[in-house]
Amino acid sequence: MEIPYQKLAPAVLRAVIEEFVTREGTDYGANDFSLDSKVAQVIRQLDEGSIFISYDSQSGSCHLRKR
Repeated sequence: MEIPYQKLAPAVLRAVIEEFVTREGTDYGANDFSLDSKVAQVIRQLDEGSIFISYDSQSGSCHLRKR
């Protein structure tokens, strides 16, 4: 199920994004980025529509997915 990120409170959206970008195994290549930079990158991708937030009711978790 797709979650419209614009309808999430800013603090909730940031928490969802932070949880995703800090997951073990998330790869940003050879570059080091700050947490704020990673969050900004994700927000930009959400704004562009290249990714979306999905909710899995079976696991009760959110994921960021490519379109």
